[in-house]
Amino acid sequence: MKKIILFLFFLNISNSFSQELLLSRLEIYNIYEDKRSVVLEETNHFEAPNWLNENELIYNSKGLLYRYNFKTKEKIEIFTDFANKCNNDHGIFPNGKHLILSNMDKDPQSRQTWGISRIYKVPLSGGTPELITPKGPSYWHGISPNSKSILFTAFRNNEADIYKMSLDDRLEIKLTNEIGLDDGPEYSFDGKHIFYNSMASGKMEIWRMNADGKNKITLTEDKYSNWFPHPSPDGKNLVFISYINDQGDKHPPLKKVMLRLMDLKTLKIRKLFEFIGGQGTINVPSWSKDSKNFAFVSYIKNP
Repeated sequence: MKKIILFLFFLNISNSFSQELLLSRLEIYNIYEDKRSVVLEETNHFEAPNWLNENELIYNSKGLLYRYNFKTKEKIEIFTDFANKCNNDHGIFPNGKHLILSNMDKDPQSRQTWGISRIYKVPLSGGTPELITPKGPSYWHGISPNSKSILFTAFRNNEADIYKMSLDDRLEIKLTNEIGLDDGPEYSFDGKHIFYNSMASGKMEIWRMNADGKNKITLTEDKYSNWFPHPSPDGKNLVFISYINDQGDKHPPLKKVMLRLMDLKTLKIRKLFEFIGGQGTINVPSWSKDSKNFAFVSYIKNP
């Protein structure tokens, strides 16, 4: 029952935003210059940027995906056909030609209207999505460097665990089996490890395991709720979001949060800055290819 309640909590996030949100800000942070730059500001609610190329980002808003060129300020909707209820779990294949997205499909086995998340592949130029995960709820989070397998969080039998799937045979392989939410899995730059966040210790912390699910170790142990670890393409750093106040196994929007950077060689953590954010800020991979910048979303609440 707890996982069902948590699932419904995620799906009602948009209602909270509509009541409290004043502004969404798409920002870029340079880790070497310690510089934040706002590249888009709207009263519209948007979330979860991916870094596409040196000038473009991809994000979701109101069920649709958009390409945004922060040099020319041009915004283009990506045609995803029937997949028009995209949530904030989306990304880019290493070849740069396809997107992977999670869409809230209508569930034929339920009378509920909120749908069930399933994962699709679609050309970056737009097109009809190809179904990857027939089962749901499934929320995409990572793709291997060789593009052969994906990582996702799946609710199966009211438990949320991390799964791997080969894009050839489409078989689900369960990688975690702890009680409590496991979420946000992403491959290391070389594909040998998976970073994720988990309640396995009793509170939400950042973890690492081998790509086969073995040798799980915790990388954080502090008073914060730590979510969504993203390793840089050069393998040197890990950025993640921390709620200032413990949120249990939830990641609500419009809370006091901070972004922190972990040196993956020393495992030392550096606080970057605090702001209002949470759900929608940095749910998906958002590093630039040169590992100098990452993108995120901050929010301003109504007074």
